Amino acid sequence: MTINKDIYIHVRTRFVTKDGHCNIKFGTTEYHNHFCFVIVLFAAAFTGSWFIFGLLWYSLAKNNGDLEVLQNSSESQRIKCIENINSLTTAFLYSLETQTTIGYGGRALTGHCPGTVALLIIQSLMGAIINCFMCGLILAKISLPKRRAKTVTFSETAVICLWKGNLCLQIRVANLRKTLLIGSHIYGKLLRTTITPEGETIILDQVNIDFLVDAGKDNLFFVCPLTLYHVIDKSSPFSEMAADTLQQQDFELVVFLDGTAESTSLSCQVRTSYLPQEIKWGYSFLPVISRTKGGKYRVDLSNFSKTEPAATPHCACCFHNEHNKEEEEG
Repeated sequence: MTINKDIYIHVRTRFVTKDGHCNIKFGTTEYHNHFCFVIVLFAAAFTGSWFIFGLLWYSLAKNNGDLEVLQNSSESQRIKCIENINSLTTAFLYSLETQTTIGYGGRALTGHCPGTVALLIIQSLMGAIINCFMCGLILAKISLPKRRAKTVTFSETAVICLWKGNLCLQIRVANLRKTLLIGSHIYGKLLRTTITPEGETIILDQVNIDFLVDAGKDNLFFVCPLTLYHVIDKSSPFSEMAADTLQQQDFELVVFLDGTAESTSLSCQVRTSYLPQEIKWGYSFLPVISRTKGGKYRVDLSNFSKTEPAATPHCACCFHNEHNKEEEEG
């Protein structure tokens, strides 16, 4: 039998990137933008409002003839709307002083023009609205727990090997900070395209993937790197796969880790994904935890994503058939 080396293998486009970002764009709120953009928006909102209201104050002073009074000394006794506004620069300074309530005292309303009183009220209200909106935007941006989520890392690849007499899919996860994540919960979703019996094509069909940790529960005591296990039993979506067909599959395994930061009590979620090309059949992870002569535990993160070959059945069906046969003979 000859194998055609020119066979094209379709590489699935990621729905979730390795660092946890969803590969989809939504028209959403501004606090999801980059922090530099938020700072520029913050400065532009205040500066723009000062300049716009400065133009309005300048136009009121010009329409009332306040600028002509300064140029013609014979009309110096004419009543002004605003004192000491003689140019666009002074109008901008008056707008800034009004909205920020600085009040240096050099420029002030005379109270003889109803339009200036109305504009003063409008600018005061708009200034309060801009203050509330922009301060809320900055607080929401600072409160996002993205930085805490970046300190949790997953292994670059997943492996399939035997563990405690079961065929398992294994993934490693590590907390790079000393502060713990409280109430951590791990779970996964297998995204694939399926066709229903009615002929409907579901592009992103989601199948739940359950994970266990070394202690046999999904609640993590995140003090050191942990290995997550998914038992490939007959109900697992990986049960129909084999070592030589895994790379030709079209799916994406998305892994989620939910937890609460111990120091800030903020909830965060860490995500990553694995394509079939990033799952190694017949490999196991190298150990990362050891003990020193002094009895202390030592974590070697250089082996975090490293693997080694391990004796593993060729396919899940072969393993289950052999296991059932041994049980019948026993």
